[in-house]
Amino acid sequence: MIRKLATVVLACVAVGSMNASADQLDTVIQRGTLNCGVVLDFPPMGYFDKDNNPAGFDVDYCNDLATALGVDVNVLNLTWGDRIPSLVSGKTDVVIGSTSDTLERAKSVGFTYPYFVFKFQVISPKNKQISSFDDLKNLKVGAALGTTYETEYLAYAEKNGWGTDNYTAFKSENDAFLGLYQGKVDAIISTNTNIATKLQSEEFEDFVAGPFVPKYDDVVGLIAKRSEGAWINYLNLFLIHQIRDGNLDKRYNQHFGSDAPADLIQALRDNK
Repeated sequence: MIRKLATVVLACVAVGSMNASADQLDTVIQRGTLNCGVVLDFPPMGYFDKDNNPAGFDVDYCNDLATALGVDVNVLNLTWGDRIPSLVSGKTDVVIGSTSDTLERAKSVGFTYPYFVFKFQVISPKNKQISSFDDLKNLKVGAALGTTYETEYLAYAEKNGWGTDNYTAFKSENDAFLGLYQGKVDAIISTNTNIATKLQSEEFEDFVAGPFVPKYDDVVGLIAKRSEGAWINYLNLFLIHQIRDGNLDKRYNQHFGSDAPADLIQALRDNK
């Protein structure tokens, strides 16, 4: 009886150890659902379509990842500031949210290889005639709070002694564009992709894309819990297959009207 009891206890301990060592990849597969975070006010990467369903390049990558895993997908709408907390709290398994791979963020979360590269750019009314980034010195400028382009603008302004009295931080990307449209600021900083989308709308027909943030490419990756090495390895392989299997070109055509540029593909292959 004692030997039988000991065997049962050891078996329970073994099962408990297996469960304790299960990583996020196992958890997602066993659950049957991928909780994928996306910023849905950042077209064409993430937005709500005419039927109020999540859509965009990042949403498509969530769907492709779920298909590769053989699970359902639950796309969760995040703000820029929600991305890291959503992982830490366990609300999301992965965030495909155009997250710049800064060393500071990498102290809190784990990054995959890059999956996209943006340029940071100015958008303003046509009558402002902004020809260089330094023209922003005497204008009212804004950006979405917690974004890398906010950080880059403020760093540039500090380096050049502009100060921050002319700067407005908006709570979200939508708020920043609304503030620009309403004339609360003279210009905002966003990504080249988002600006290109906005300029196609009637609302922004009197606006124009301006100069880029000097000497800066915004390289972005998927993010997951920093401790989940096996999960991050799987996500890295998924990104490689997105290129290899033609899904990157497919998604790029859907949202940008062409195959992905050769230099973008090469940069992603080189992980830089």
